Amino acid sequence: MSEISAASVAKLREMTGAGLMDCKKALIEAKGDLSAAGDLLRKKGAATAVSKATREAKEGVIAQYIAPGGRLGVLVEINSETDFVARNEMFRAFAEEVARKLAADPSAKFDNEVQELVAKIRENIKVARHARMEVSGNGLVAAYIHTGAKVGVLVEVGAGRESTVTNDEFKQVVKDITLQIAAGHPYTVSREEVPAEVIAKEREIAAQSDRLKGKPPQAIEKIIQGMLDKFYQSHCLVDQGFVKKNSEISVKEHVGQVAKQLGDEITIRRFVRFQVGENPAA
Repeated sequence: MSEISAASVAKLREMTGAGLMDCKKALIEAKGDLSAAGDLLRKKGAATAVSKATREAKEGVIAQYIAPGGRLGVLVEINSETDFVARNEMFRAFAEEVARKLAADPSAKFDNEVQELVAKIRENIKVARHARMEVSGNGLVAAYIHTGAKVGVLVEVGAGRESTVTNDEFKQVVKDITLQIAAGHPYTVSREEVPAEVIAKEREIAAQSDRLKGKPPQAIEKIIQGMLDKFYQSHCLVDQGFVKKNSEISVKEHVGQVAKQLGDEITIRRFVRFQVGENPAA
């Protein structure tokens, strides 16, 4: 057959994102057939993805998608091996596309897309986890991605009336809550959501504190309760000091003030906070 032209190699590279030598070899093997050469490269990309899948992917980004109207949202973590790749525009565009597709289809799979991206970027990539929220009743779903895309938040906040949802003050408090979650790193919305075994462990730790030494029995329970309150103030979102007001009031108090102004009830229903590379069970 005739020599493979530089134009054909360039065209195949444009189509697949593969390296020049890989493209030339694929074209030679496929006898100049661009489509067949593309298939060969995809197969090679799949093999590359398999071989790289054993390598740890601890870097990456958090991406989000909020559907028009704010009633549906997705937060997703996409991992890579290095932070260099995590800053790559192609990688970030892929992360955003994954979030959009999961909003449309919560069971969407991305095996083929991941394999193609691995072939181009040459690193192990994985869709690590995602959260999808859809409003029940009146409310909004909002997201916040912290600078650097290493921390992301997704929250659902409810209201009693439909008209409240379109109010600017309500929208602002929802936005402020996302910022609070990113900065304060709470684990639950309220005390009621803290597992009994966690409270029991904290109580046990408090009961062994040096602060109890020499204290009269009637004071011990009060001191333990005070220590538990401190735990709740760090662990529970509504008990945290509201960061935007220098923790002078709690999140619960701030939300209550806005609700009173609007003459409605505002409820923080649920949230997730993703940080790149963390152990979700931690």
